[in-house]
Amino acid sequence: RWAKTSSDTHAKCICNHLTSFSVLMSKYPISLPFMDELTYIGLGVSICSLIICLIIEFLVWDAVVKSNIAHFRHTALVNISLNLLIADCSFLGSSFPEKISKTLCFVLVIGKHYCYLAMFFWMLCLSTMLLHKLVFIFHQMRKRVQMTISFIIGYVCPAVIVAATYFYFNQDKKSGYYSEKTCWLNYDGFLKGSIHSFVLPVGIIIIINLFAMVVVISKLLRPSVSESTKADDKEALKSILKAVIFLTPIFGLTWALGFFTFMIDLTDGIQAKLVNYAFIILNAFQGLFILLTGCFTEQKVREALLKYVNSVYGSSSKTETTSKGTSSIVKK
Repeated sequence: RWAKTSSDTHAKCICNHLTSFSVLMSKYPISLPFMDELTYIGLGVSICSLIICLIIEFLVWDAVVKSNIAHFRHTALVNISLNLLIADCSFLGSSFPEKISKTLCFVLVIGKHYCYLAMFFWMLCLSTMLLHKLVFIFHQMRKRVQMTISFIIGYVCPAVIVAATYFYFNQDKKSGYYSEKTCWLNYDGFLKGSIHSFVLPVGIIIIINLFAMVVVISKLLRPSVSESTKADDKEALKSILKAVIFLTPIFGLTWALGFFTFMIDLTDGIQAKLVNYAFIILNAFQGLFILLTGCFTEQKVREALLKYVNSVYGSSSKTETTSKGTSSIVKK
């Protein structure tokens, strides 16, 4: 809420709700009922889901990575999950800005800024790789070249953006790189403030991903493309397409809602409440969506995981039976 001061030209912001995801795409603090609770529940579910996703990928890696396409798909999924996990933990650590030190607040802002951007840049790598695979059928990149380019885009580009933003805004004493009150980037007006170094790249990547998805779908519907690909590669392509179709609307819709509230400045009315609640829920549960679409909807992952569980359970049962049989012989 905004409290009056002795000055007629200044107001003081008093807000106890700085922990929700709405702060990521808000010009000013927004207070809504159960906003923080939704964020905490969603963060807990998301973090647990991402840890499970990474464990599953570790267990089934050798069984599901049989081609270059499958290798890249699972590499991108692991990096998306890892970056979102670190970003969510950083967000959770900065939930109470007034209770942490200035140095820790700065580290957490860097972590959120970098990891959220890296997550989107790996999504960009996933969609553009699929697009290149289908458009340039007879001019495929080698695995080493493909991975080198992906890691440069996925990690170097976000690092350059974060570093450039910090050094540029750190010289501005009025604004600065981040706010100690929210442990997030600053907004100082239209196209002013460090938060635009986050909003603009995310918006551009979402548009590119949507364009790539439309092209990929149109290419997959053509018989000539389907016939010229191997059966194993075709399955891998379908799994990547499924991931892009599921993940892009989740990320795109989520951050599009945030961008909508950011540009129009929705703070009052039923529309503002609905949009902000939707933004919080979709952001907080992103880890769960990745687990469902990246792991559990993939047939090869399910089969490999089931095979692994059966092998572990079967070997333990066999060992237990053998030990019982040995003990009975000794008694006789």
